[in-house]
Amino acid sequence: MTQTQAAAPTQTILLDSLTARTARALEAADDHLRAARVALAARVAPDGRAYGTALNAHQSALHGLSWLATTVEALRQLQGWAARLEADGRFGEAEALILQIGFGEYLNQIAGGIPMSQGELTRPADIGIAAPDASDLRLADLLRHGNSDAARQRLVTLLQAQGPAPSFGATGLDEEYDMIRDQFRRFADEKVEPFAQSWHQENAYIPMDLIAEMGEMGVFGLTIPEEYGGFGMSKTAMCVVSEELSRGYIGVGSLGTRSEIAAELILGGGTEAQKQDWLPRIASAETLPTAVFTEPNTGSDLGSLRTRATIEGDSYRVTGNKTWITHAARTDLMTLLVRTDPDTSNYSGLSMLLAEKPRGDDSLPFPADGMTGGEIEVLGYRGMKEYELAFDGFTVPRANLLGGVEGQGFKQLMQTFESARIQTAARAIGVAQNAFELGLRYATERVQFGTPLATFPRIYGKLAMMAVEIMITRQLTYHSAREKDAGRRCDLEAGMAKLLGARVAWACADNSLQIHGGNGFALEYPISRVLCDARILNIFEGAAEIQAQVIARRLLETGRN
Repeated sequence: MTQTQAAAPTQTILLDSLTARTARALEAADDHLRAARVALAARVAPDGRAYGTALNAHQSALHGLSWLATTVEALRQLQGWAARLEADGRFGEAEALILQIGFGEYLNQIAGGIPMSQGELTRPADIGIAAPDASDLRLADLLRHGNSDAARQRLVTLLQAQGPAPSFGATGLDEEYDMIRDQFRRFADEKVEPFAQSWHQENAYIPMDLIAEMGEMGVFGLTIPEEYGGFGMSKTAMCVVSEELSRGYIGVGSLGTRSEIAAELILGGGTEAQKQDWLPRIASAETLPTAVFTEPNTGSDLGSLRTRATIEGDSYRVTGNKTWITHAARTDLMTLLVRTDPDTSNYSGLSMLLAEKPRGDDSLPFPADGMTGGEIEVLGYRGMKEYELAFDGFTVPRANLLGGVEGQGFKQLMQTFESARIQTAARAIGVAQNAFELGLRYATERVQFGTPLATFPRIYGKLAMMAVEIMITRQLTYHSAREKDAGRRCDLEAGMAKLLGARVAWACADNSLQIHGGNGFALEYPISRVLCDARILNIFEGAAEIQAQVIARRLLETGRN
């Protein structure tokens, strides 16, 4: 359909074919990114390798490059989404508005400043290049008129007409995924969302009967191959499930992350016996795993961790401290990263243990010899609880060394990062969607000065940008999942999806709370919980600053643009 057909009454759509115009704008954005990469490579990686000292010295510029590349890739995936829908005859008015507003806003950010966080913008001059030429015919109309007030108003009107949980238009996935989405959306609406606020306020565990029901639905074995008791589904399916469960409550959506990480570790690095033993139990939720990696003084610097495991007979004896361990008390299996070579002080001496433990509860969280722990009280992301752990002679059978060979722990862990970050991006989409729906409902029902809040430009403008950025992040995340499903390296794509998704989730939660006004600051309103939950997404599975550093290194070393 043409733009004049799409929205002639409100003149919100640009004149000629929108997808053709956005395709040309994407070419210009690619040119800009190419110039930025070349300029920074000359300063930081003249021989094709980006060294640590240079990366740190030019950190702000390099992180700017990462955000620029992420923004351009996000536009590429939004363009691909629109082109597929147009080819299928499913590119309607709402989709056209999302495409127009998304390109209009992100092109202006590329030219004037991309937000990396509150108070931190990266501008072309920070990277060492000129801003895109606003007179470039490929960019002019979208820069000036793409993200117009009329377009934002019309989009919100269309979304309001869909009811309290609008879809934003077609997601671009096959019917199979739509069926999965419907199933888990109903589950979240009936079994999760009505109780999420009380779980958060009471700092209560997610009930075990709900976890068992999720196991029966296949949540924990979704991507585990059928030969090991799973469903053998795609990472894209994982994204859809994670979105909908996290839309109900991030704690429920994140239960699957623990199983995803453990399964990836065992599939990628385990022996056949370990796969046969553990994967069916993880898939059925008979065994609940948790990841035990981080230490109090290491944070993102896993290479310097100090928890050690020494061999005594047929067992390892583990001594050391771990922190920020999610769901530690009620789980049965710890994927435990330890130092097995005491003569090393880097990644080479690390190994991964499959450490069994008995389940605990609040009265006795760690009923295991050689292991103690205490809860870390947190703002949000509750339902599983966070712990710090101390090991003092805790024993693990030697047969539970992942892969049977020492010194492979960090390599094994790195193989899980792609899936973990894709899943985290999907959780961010769910949190953002929840925030949007709460904001839209409140703005539609709340009347001020004789009219609903949603009729005011600063309110419908916030809602429109939430909808647009959620769709942009969704398409970037689905792209990374498709790359993973195809067996291609996708650490760059997964990192971009996680980086943008975390920013979008926080922006949606913050703006939705602003729409609620003073009520949003009250603990009884769910948006107060969603704001707390959204904040963690920019920290775990790779803090935004670490993520930007990794993306920049990959961009410079591969020459990707």
